[in-house]
Amino acid sequence: MTARRRPRWSELQPILRPRQASLNPTVRRLATTASIADLRQLARRRAPRAVFDYTDGGAGDEIALQRSREAYARIEFRPHVLQDVSEVDTTTAILGRPAAAPVVFAPTGFTRMMHTEGEGAVARVAARAGIPYALSTMGTTSIEALADAAPEGRRWFQLYLWRDREASRDFVTRAHVSGYEALVLTVDTPVAGPRLRDVRNGLTIPPSLSLRTVVDGALHPAWWFDLLTTEPLEFASLTRFEGTVAELVGRLFDPAATIADLAWLRSIWEGPLVVKGILTVEDARAVVDAGADAVVVSNHGGRQLDRSATPLEALPAIVAAVGDRAEVYVDGGIMSGSDVVAAVAQGARAALVGRAYLYGLMAGGERGVQRVADILLREVSSTLALLGVTRVADLRPDHLRIRQDAR
Repeated sequence: MTARRRPRWSELQPILRPRQASLNPTVRRLATTASIADLRQLARRRAPRAVFDYTDGGAGDEIALQRSREAYARIEFRPHVLQDVSEVDTTTAILGRPAAAPVVFAPTGFTRMMHTEGEGAVARVAARAGIPYALSTMGTTSIEALADAAPEGRRWFQLYLWRDREASRDFVTRAHVSGYEALVLTVDTPVAGPRLRDVRNGLTIPPSLSLRTVVDGALHPAWWFDLLTTEPLEFASLTRFEGTVAELVGRLFDPAATIADLAWLRSIWEGPLVVKGILTVEDARAVVDAGADAVVVSNHGGRQLDRSATPLEALPAIVAAVGDRAEVYVDGGIMSGSDVVAAVAQGARAALVGRAYLYGLMAGGERGVQRVADILLREVSSTLALLGVTRVADLRPDHLRIRQDAR
């Protein structure tokens, strides 16, 4: 039997070190999060259901959304041991300029709906982290205001082709005048995808006060107080709109756009041109032939065509087809730094991340987005070291294999 004794104070004192709690409730909440999944759960508690579901959900039965995430769960890394990984370099080049990691903060619509600090907060974090950020045409901060919010950051502007081509031309001019580095044309949204969560929640832009939202507001008073006591949502592309997302897409976006319109855009924009929404080799070759400097292998986060191809699985063939003529990026399902490393090992120059930083934004505004950036970059570095790789440039396909199942 083990003999018991009374512990001495000198033995207890070194281990009795209670954490000093911050007086800031946001700091306290974020201190408990160690992953993007933790931030997602915190976002679910902080934001109204309709707002969280707009970010979290996909199109139709959300099969494409689930498959995108499951593809990363099937990654099996093949580490090399006894390598000197005392110093790990996460930097890379994106569009010919250095970036701190192979990560881009992707364009997302209606970002100030998640938290009123919105796109400005995301852009400031991206600038501090040393990665690019793309403002969406459907963003809730103007082109000029975003430039003022993050003057030192690498700013890209994401564009949809509108029925009114002169309006599209005006966006391009404003982006040029405001010092945006690149233009990102999204080509997978001729019509709105069936966002069933939004329909069931009765989501409108901006959120409207109905019996359902009033009840939900009682559960999320801080979010509603923040929304109602700050400036109304200002869009990057229009003064004001009231209605559903599908109504907005149907009213503004041009379903008749063709490859000729991409060539027209190339003729009026002198900077780097990125085309987002590519899932086939044929389309990748066509847009690069028309002047694209980079493509994003993307199914719009599973939010447009359900059962569409999974970007990570489509990536290698597209890299093989056009990677010698254009940079190839990927998005969809990326929720960790190890996902980023897997994407780069499969041939991507960088990974675009959208949902992840929106979870952080809902969880804690700019501090929450900073938490996301810190987690992602730390995980990129640690995954490289555990793989036995000291530079992003040294990642190769043989650093992983994709299992048939996720176990």
